[in-house]
Amino acid sequence: MADFTRFFITCFVAALLSGAAAADPLVIAHRGASGYLPEHTLEAYTLAYGQGADYVEPDLVLTKDGVFICLHDIHLEGTTNVEQVFPDRKRADGSWYPIDFTLAEIKQLQVHERLSNRFPVMVSDFEVPTFEEMIQLIQGLNTTTGKNVGIYPELKGPAFHAKEGQPMEEALLAILSKYGYEGPDAMVFIQCFEMAPLKKIRFDLKSELPLIMLMGSPSMLTEKRLDDIATFANGIGPSKTLIEKDPDIVKRAHARNLAVHPYTFRADQFSKKKYRTFDDELKQFYEVYKVDGVFTDFPDQAVRFLGR
Repeated sequence: MADFTRFFITCFVAALLSGAAAADPLVIAHRGASGYLPEHTLEAYTLAYGQGADYVEPDLVLTKDGVFICLHDIHLEGTTNVEQVFPDRKRADGSWYPIDFTLAEIKQLQVHERLSNRFPVMVSDFEVPTFEEMIQLIQGLNTTTGKNVGIYPELKGPAFHAKEGQPMEEALLAILSKYGYEGPDAMVFIQCFEMAPLKKIRFDLKSELPLIMLMGSPSMLTEKRLDDIATFANGIGPSKTLIEKDPDIVKRAHARNLAVHPYTFRADQFSKKKYRTFDDELKQFYEVYKVDGVFTDFPDQAVRFLGR
């Protein structure tokens, strides 16, 4: 890309995103209120909504028949009983993949908690929701409560899905458009660890929806990389450890009109070597590092900390 063209795009995107890093700090419900209920269930999303989250995050993968479902992994065995229901459907690598199952088959599964110290495994009856079911839930609650809570979908493994013949980007935008999520002010952030899908959404598909570049490696935080990210994204989602190691990340991102939403804040897993309490960790990020929002499994505690 020519230097002038890159400069023009950077300025254009910065104008679109102006104020992105100056808004009130956000509470983003990580996989719903996943500290209390099994992640990526309608029940967890509902609780997160009731606890006052600004945005609720669904991770998205595709089924064999092209339906977006809410699931953290491109594998099923981590949070469902797929091994018992479909014991012979695993691939050679020993994993069960949602893209090998129809939605009707996915709906036969029960969802359970991923972590042993949280909601008891296989207690109650939770199912894998579709993305549309999740949107309908949030929009329904917005209607009945008068609130305007947003959604924060993450595309999981777009390159993997493309290789399987199921590209994700256009299908995602179609669903979002169907439910009224259009334009730069829509109450949605699209996030991904892969850069190419976000660039495709911004440049090839001409979407103005807010985009977040997730990152877990310091290599993503060079000046050159941040300049590139600023041409297509509204913000970055670094791991919190990246910011702890280099707090200047936040200032450098803000200088490029990029919001900063680090992950993941857990009241039952914070570092007691670094922080006396979970509130101390939240204080460090919200008030000292001045991030623009955090992904947390415990949205109620972040809401309470912010005094809402």
